[in-house]
Amino acid sequence: MTNIQQETEPTIGALVEEADSTTSIATRRASKGGIRRFLPTLTPWLVAGIVLVLGVVLFGVIGPLLVGDPTTIRDSGLQGPSAANLLGTTQTGQDVLAQLAFATRGSLQIGLIVGLLATVLSAFFGILGAYLGGIMDEAFSLFSNVFLVIPGLPLVIVISGLVPREARGLWTIAVVLAITSWAGSARVLRAQTMSIRNRDYVSAARVAGERPWRVIAVEILPNLLPVLASQFVFAVIAAILGEAGLSFLGLGASNSSTLGTMLFYAQNGFALANGAWWWFVPPGLLIALLGMGLSLVNFSIDEVINPRLANVRAQRRRDRRAKRAARSGGSPRVAPAAHDTKGVAR
Repeated sequence: MTNIQQETEPTIGALVEEADSTTSIATRRASKGGIRRFLPTLTPWLVAGIVLVLGVVLFGVIGPLLVGDPTTIRDSGLQGPSAANLLGTTQTGQDVLAQLAFATRGSLQIGLIVGLLATVLSAFFGILGAYLGGIMDEAFSLFSNVFLVIPGLPLVIVISGLVPREARGLWTIAVVLAITSWAGSARVLRAQTMSIRNRDYVSAARVAGERPWRVIAVEILPNLLPVLASQFVFAVIAAILGEAGLSFLGLGASNSSTLGTMLFYAQNGFALANGAWWWFVPPGLLIALLGMGLSLVNFSIDEVINPRLANVRAQRRRDRRAKRAARSGGSPRVAPAAHDTKGVAR
Protein backbone atom coordinates (compact mmCIF):
# COMPACT_ATOMS: atom_id res chain seq x y z
CA MET A 1 0.00 0.00 0.00
CA THR A 2 1.40 3.32 -1.08
CA ASN A 3 1.37 6.19 1.36
CA ILE A 4 0.23 9.37 -0.35
CA GLN A 5 1.36 12.54 1.44
CA GLN A 6 -0.90 15.53 1.10
CA GLU A 7 0.84 18.71 -0.08
CA THR A 8 0.11 21.77 2.01
CA GLU A 9 0.31 25.38 0.85
CA PRO A 10 2.76 27.61 2.70
CA THR A 11 1.19 29.74 5.38
CA ILE A 12 1.65 33.49 5.79
CA GLY A 13 3.93 32.88 8.78
CA ALA A 14 6.18 30.71 6.66
CA LEU A 15 6.36 33.37 3.98
CA VAL A 16 7.30 35.99 6.57
CA GLU A 17 9.99 33.70 8.02
CA GLU A 18 11.36 33.10 4.54
CA ALA A 19 11.42 36.85 3.87
CA ASP A 20 13.25 37.41 7.17
CA SER A 21 15.85 34.82 6.26
CA THR A 22 16.27 36.36 2.81
CA THR A 23 16.77 39.80 4.33
CA SER A 24 19.34 38.50 6.84
CA ILE A 25 21.24 36.68 4.08
CA ALA A 26 21.30 39.87 1.97
CA THR A 27 22.48 41.86 4.99
CA ARG A 28 25.29 39.41 5.71
CA ARG A 29 26.39 39.47 2.10
CA ALA A 30 26.37 43.26 2.08
CA SER A 31 28.42 43.43 5.27
CA LYS A 32 31.15 41.22 3.83
CA GLY A 33 32.65 43.98 1.79
CA GLY A 34 32.10 46.50 4.58
CA ILE A 35 32.72 50.11 3.86
CA ARG A 36 35.46 49.24 1.38
CA ARG A 37 33.04 48.84 -1.49
CA PHE A 38 32.00 52.48 -1.08
CA LEU A 39 35.57 53.84 -1.19
CA PRO A 40 37.15 54.99 -4.46
CA THR A 41 40.36 53.49 -5.79
CA LEU A 42 43.47 55.18 -4.43
CA THR A 43 44.93 56.83 -7.54
CA PRO A 44 47.46 59.64 -7.97
CA TRP A 45 44.61 61.97 -8.91
CA LEU A 46 42.72 61.13 -5.72
CA VAL A 47 45.86 61.61 -3.61
CA ALA A 48 46.52 64.98 -5.26
CA GLY A 49 42.92 66.05 -4.65
CA ILE A 50 43.00 65.01 -0.99
CA VAL A 51 46.32 66.81 -0.44
CA LEU A 52 44.98 70.03 -2.00
CA VAL A 53 41.73 69.93 -0.03
CA LEU A 54 43.46 69.09 3.26
CA GLY A 55 46.00 71.87 2.70
CA VAL A 56 43.31 74.50 2.16
CA VAL A 57 41.20 73.19 5.05
CA LEU A 58 44.15 73.21 7.46
CA PHE A 59 45.04 76.73 6.38
CA GLY A 60 41.45 77.85 6.99
CA VAL A 61 41.23 76.14 10.39
CA ILE A 62 44.70 76.75 11.84
CA GLY A 63 45.62 79.93 9.95
CA PRO A 64 43.31 82.32 11.88
CA LEU A 65 44.92 81.13 15.12
CA LEU A 66 48.42 82.07 13.94
CA VAL A 67 47.85 85.47 12.33
CA GLY A 68 46.86 88.82 13.74
CA ASP A 69 43.69 90.84 13.44
CA PRO A 70 42.81 91.24 9.73
CA THR A 71 40.94 94.51 10.37
CA THR A 72 43.92 96.38 11.89
CA ILE A 73 44.68 99.49 9.81
CA ARG A 74 48.33 100.56 9.42
CA ASP A 75 50.13 103.40 7.68
CA SER A 76 51.86 101.08 5.20
CA GLY A 77 49.29 100.88 2.40
CA LEU A 78 49.77 98.70 -0.71
CA GLN A 79 53.13 97.42 0.38
CA GLY A 80 54.45 94.30 -1.32
CA PRO A 81 55.41 91.06 0.43
CA SER A 82 58.05 91.56 3.11
CA ALA A 83 59.31 89.97 6.31
CA ALA A 84 56.74 91.89 8.36
CA ASN A 85 53.86 91.11 5.99
CA LEU A 86 54.43 87.89 4.05
CA LEU A 87 51.69 88.68 1.51
CA GLY A 88 51.88 92.46 1.65
CA THR A 89 49.18 94.87 2.73
CA THR A 90 45.97 96.30 1.31
CA GLN A 91 45.21 99.90 0.43
CA THR A 92 44.48 100.67 4.07
CA GLY A 93 47.51 98.76 5.41
CA GLN A 94 45.68 95.59 6.46
CA ASP A 95 47.64 92.35 6.41
CA VAL A 96 46.67 90.28 3.34
CA LEU A 97 47.81 87.00 4.92
CA ALA A 98 45.54 87.55 7.93
CA GLN A 99 42.65 88.44 5.66
CA LEU A 100 43.33 85.36 3.53
CA ALA A 101 43.27 83.02 6.55
CA PHE A 102 39.96 84.36 7.87
CA ALA A 103 38.46 84.54 4.37
CA THR A 104 39.36 80.90 3.71
CA ARG A 105 37.60 79.86 6.89
CA GLY A 106 34.50 81.83 5.90
CA SER A 107 34.37 80.28 2.43
CA LEU A 108 34.78 76.78 3.88
CA GLN A 109 31.93 77.43 6.31
CA ILE A 110 29.61 78.52 3.53
CA GLY A 111 30.62 75.57 1.36
CA LEU A 112 30.01 73.09 4.19
CA ILE A 113 26.63 74.58 5.15
CA VAL A 114 25.40 74.73 1.55
CA GLY A 115 26.67 71.22 0.83
CA LEU A 116 24.81 69.78 3.83
CA LEU A 117 21.59 71.70 3.16
CA ALA A 118 21.52 70.89 -0.55
CA THR A 119 22.27 67.20 0.09
CA VAL A 120 19.51 66.93 2.73
CA LEU A 121 16.97 68.63 0.45
CA SER A 122 17.86 66.49 -2.56
CA ALA A 123 17.74 63.31 -0.45
CA PHE A 124 14.35 64.23 1.03
CA PHE A 125 12.64 65.08 -2.24
CA GLY A 126 14.45 62.46 -4.34
CA ILE A 127 14.61 59.36 -2.13
CA LEU A 128 11.40 59.74 -0.13
CA GLY A 129 9.25 60.62 -3.11
CA ALA A 130 10.60 57.81 -5.29
CA TYR A 131 10.10 55.20 -2.55
CA LEU A 132 6.56 56.23 -1.59
CA GLY A 133 5.44 56.68 -5.19
CA GLY A 134 1.96 57.78 -6.21
CA ILE A 135 0.80 61.33 -5.59
CA MET A 136 3.72 62.05 -3.27
CA ASP A 137 6.24 61.18 -5.98
CA GLU A 138 4.36 63.25 -8.55
CA ALA A 139 4.24 66.28 -6.25
CA PHE A 140 7.91 66.04 -5.29
CA SER A 141 8.92 65.51 -8.91
CA LEU A 142 6.91 68.53 -10.05
CA PHE A 143 8.44 70.65 -7.29
CA SER A 144 11.94 69.53 -8.31
CA ASN A 145 11.26 70.25 -11.98
CA VAL A 146 10.11 73.78 -11.17
CA PHE A 147 13.37 74.55 -9.37
CA LEU A 148 15.32 72.77 -12.08
CA VAL A 149 14.14 75.01 -14.91
CA ILE A 150 14.61 78.26 -12.97
CA PRO A 151 17.99 79.84 -13.84
CA GLY A 152 20.14 79.49 -10.72
CA LEU A 153 22.45 82.50 -10.92
CA PRO A 154 19.79 85.12 -11.78
CA LEU A 155 17.55 83.77 -9.00
CA VAL A 156 20.41 83.96 -6.49
CA ILE A 157 21.20 87.54 -7.55
CA VAL A 158 17.53 88.59 -7.29
CA ILE A 159 17.04 87.00 -3.85
CA SER A 160 20.31 88.42 -2.52
CA GLY A 161 19.44 91.84 -3.88
CA LEU A 162 16.02 91.82 -2.17
CA VAL A 163 17.50 90.98 1.24
CA PRO A 164 18.65 94.11 3.13
CA ARG A 165 22.39 94.36 3.56
CA GLU A 166 22.24 94.33 7.37
CA ALA A 167 20.25 91.07 7.25
CA ARG A 168 22.43 89.46 4.60
CA GLY A 169 24.58 87.25 6.82
CA LEU A 170 26.46 84.03 6.24
CA TRP A 171 23.43 81.83 6.90
CA THR A 172 21.26 83.91 4.59
CA ILE A 173 23.67 83.49 1.68
CA ALA A 174 24.04 79.78 2.48
CA VAL A 175 20.27 79.22 2.43
CA VAL A 176 19.89 81.16 -0.83
CA LEU A 177 22.60 79.08 -2.48
CA ALA A 178 21.19 75.83 -1.08
CA ILE A 179 17.62 76.31 -2.32
CA THR A 180 18.88 76.93 -5.84
CA SER A 181 21.24 73.94 -6.10
CA TRP A 182 19.38 70.83 -4.89
CA ALA A 183 16.95 70.08 -7.74
CA GLY A 184 19.39 68.40 -10.13
CA SER A 185 20.70 66.10 -7.42
CA ALA A 186 17.15 65.19 -6.41
CA ARG A 187 16.41 63.97 -9.94
CA VAL A 188 19.48 61.72 -9.88
CA LEU A 189 18.57 60.30 -6.47
CA ARG A 190 14.98 59.71 -7.61
CA ALA A 191 16.16 57.66 -10.58
CA GLN A 192 18.56 55.61 -8.44
CA THR A 193 15.92 55.02 -5.75
CA MET A 194 13.34 53.84 -8.29
CA SER A 195 15.88 51.31 -9.54
CA ILE A 196 16.79 50.04 -6.05
CA ARG A 197 13.16 50.01 -4.88
CA ASN A 198 12.30 47.03 -7.11
CA ARG A 199 15.20 44.80 -6.05
CA ASP A 200 14.69 41.54 -4.21
CA TYR A 201 16.11 42.50 -0.82
CA VAL A 202 13.89 45.60 -0.66
CA SER A 203 10.83 43.51 -1.54
CA ALA A 204 11.86 40.96 1.11
CA ALA A 205 12.09 43.71 3.72
CA ARG A 206 8.60 44.92 2.79
CA VAL A 207 7.15 41.40 3.03
CA ALA A 208 8.83 41.00 6.41
CA GLY A 209 6.79 43.96 7.66
CA GLU A 210 9.61 46.48 7.97
CA ARG A 211 8.52 50.08 8.36
CA PRO A 212 9.13 52.42 5.40
CA TRP A 213 11.63 54.58 7.27
CA ARG A 214 13.69 51.50 8.18
CA VAL A 215 13.62 50.17 4.62
CA ILE A 216 14.89 53.53 3.37
CA ALA A 217 17.56 53.86 6.08
CA VAL A 218 18.84 50.28 6.04
CA GLU A 219 18.19 48.88 2.57
CA ILE A 220 18.18 51.88 0.20
CA LEU A 221 20.27 54.66 1.73
CA PRO A 222 23.54 52.67 2.09
CA ASN A 223 23.48 51.96 -1.65
CA LEU A 224 23.16 55.68 -2.37
CA LEU A 225 26.12 56.78 -0.23
CA PRO A 226 28.53 57.17 -3.19
CA VAL A 227 25.93 59.26 -5.05
CA LEU A 228 25.28 61.39 -1.98
CA ALA A 229 29.02 61.89 -1.43
CA SER A 230 29.53 62.97 -5.03
CA GLN A 231 26.60 65.38 -4.86
CA PHE A 232 27.86 66.81 -1.57
CA VAL A 233 31.30 67.50 -3.03
CA PHE A 234 29.75 69.07 -6.12
CA ALA A 235 27.47 71.23 -3.95
CA VAL A 236 30.47 72.47 -1.94
CA ILE A 237 32.31 73.44 -5.15
CA ALA A 238 29.25 75.23 -6.55
CA ALA A 239 28.65 77.01 -3.23
CA ILE A 240 32.19 78.37 -2.94
CA LEU A 241 32.18 79.56 -6.54
CA GLY A 242 28.65 80.96 -6.25
CA GLU A 243 29.46 82.84 -3.06
CA ALA A 244 32.61 84.25 -4.65
CA GLY A 245 30.54 85.49 -7.58
CA LEU A 246 27.94 87.08 -5.32
CA SER A 247 30.56 88.76 -3.15
CA PHE A 248 32.40 90.02 -6.21
CA LEU A 249 29.14 91.70 -7.29
CA GLY A 250 28.67 93.19 -3.82
CA LEU A 251 25.80 90.83 -2.86
CA GLY A 252 27.69 88.60 -0.44
CA ALA A 253 27.51 88.29 3.32
CA SER A 254 27.95 91.63 5.04
CA ASN A 255 29.14 90.39 8.43
CA SER A 256 31.69 87.76 7.39
CA SER A 257 34.93 87.59 5.44
CA THR A 258 35.23 85.22 2.50
CA LEU A 259 37.50 84.81 -0.49
CA GLY A 260 34.86 86.52 -2.60
CA THR A 261 34.79 89.59 -0.36
CA MET A 262 38.58 89.81 -0.65
CA LEU A 263 38.26 89.94 -4.41
CA PHE A 264 35.48 92.54 -4.09
CA TYR A 265 37.59 94.88 -1.95
CA ALA A 266 40.62 94.29 -4.17
CA GLN A 267 38.56 95.37 -7.19
CA ASN A 268 37.24 98.46 -5.39
CA GLY A 269 40.79 99.31 -4.30
CA PHE A 270 42.03 99.18 -7.93
CA ALA A 271 44.52 96.45 -7.04
CA LEU A 272 44.87 95.36 -10.68
CA ALA A 273 45.43 98.91 -11.93
CA ASN A 274 47.99 99.57 -9.20
CA GLY A 275 49.81 96.30 -9.83
CA ALA A 276 49.06 94.96 -6.32
CA TRP A 277 48.99 91.32 -7.40
CA TRP A 278 49.47 90.12 -3.81
CA TRP A 279 45.98 91.42 -2.99
CA PHE A 280 43.89 89.56 -5.60
CA VAL A 281 46.07 86.61 -6.71
CA PRO A 282 46.12 84.67 -3.37
CA PRO A 283 42.30 84.49 -2.92
CA GLY A 284 41.79 83.61 -6.58
CA LEU A 285 44.52 80.97 -6.39
CA LEU A 286 42.99 79.41 -3.26
CA ILE A 287 39.56 79.22 -4.92
CA ALA A 288 41.14 77.52 -7.93
CA LEU A 289 43.16 75.06 -5.83
CA LEU A 290 40.20 74.14 -3.64
CA GLY A 291 37.94 73.69 -6.65
CA MET A 292 40.55 71.55 -8.42
CA GLY A 293 41.10 69.39 -5.34
CA LEU A 294 37.39 68.79 -4.79
CA SER A 295 36.93 68.03 -8.49
CA LEU A 296 39.68 65.40 -8.40
CA VAL A 297 38.05 63.79 -5.36
CA ASN A 298 34.68 63.91 -7.11
CA PHE A 299 36.09 62.23 -10.22
CA SER A 300 37.42 59.41 -8.04
CA ILE A 301 34.06 58.99 -6.31
CA ASP A 302 32.49 58.71 -9.76
CA GLU A 303 34.29 55.38 -10.18
CA VAL A 304 32.14 53.95 -7.40
CA ILE A 305 28.95 55.37 -8.91
CA ASN A 306 29.77 54.26 -12.45
CA PRO A 307 31.22 50.72 -12.46
CA ARG A 308 32.19 51.06 -16.14
CA LEU A 309 34.94 53.50 -15.13
CA ALA A 310 36.23 51.03 -12.55
CA ASN A 311 36.21 48.24 -15.14
CA VAL A 312 38.23 50.35 -17.59
CA ARG A 313 40.81 51.18 -14.91
CA ALA A 314 41.00 47.54 -13.83
CA GLN A 315 41.53 46.45 -17.44
CA ARG A 316 44.37 48.95 -17.80
CA ARG A 317 46.02 47.57 -14.69
CA ARG A 318 45.73 44.04 -16.05
CA ASP A 319 47.24 45.15 -19.35
CA ARG A 320 50.18 46.79 -17.59
CA ARG A 321 50.80 43.69 -15.50
CA ALA A 322 50.65 41.53 -18.62
CA LYS A 323 53.20 43.74 -20.40
CA ARG A 324 55.57 43.67 -17.41
CA ALA A 325 55.23 39.90 -17.18
CA ALA A 326 55.88 39.55 -20.90
CA ARG A 327 59.04 41.66 -20.66
CA SER A 328 60.29 39.67 -17.67
CA GLY A 329 59.57 36.37 -19.41
CA GLY A 330 57.00 35.13 -16.90
CA SER A 331 53.40 34.21 -17.41
CA PRO A 332 50.97 36.96 -16.47
CA ARG A 333 48.40 36.25 -13.81
CA VAL A 334 45.07 37.28 -15.30
CA ALA A 335 42.56 38.62 -12.80
CA PRO A 336 38.86 37.99 -13.39
CA ALA A 337 37.11 40.84 -15.13
CA ALA A 338 34.64 42.83 -13.10
CA HIS A 339 31.02 42.45 -14.08
CA ASP A 340 29.41 45.49 -15.62
CA THR A 341 26.37 46.64 -13.72
CA LYS A 342 24.09 49.60 -13.97
CA GLY A 343 23.69 52.04 -11.17
CA VAL A 344 25.19 51.52 -7.74
CA ALA A 345 25.92 47.88 -7.02
CA ARG A 346 24.81 46.48 -3.70
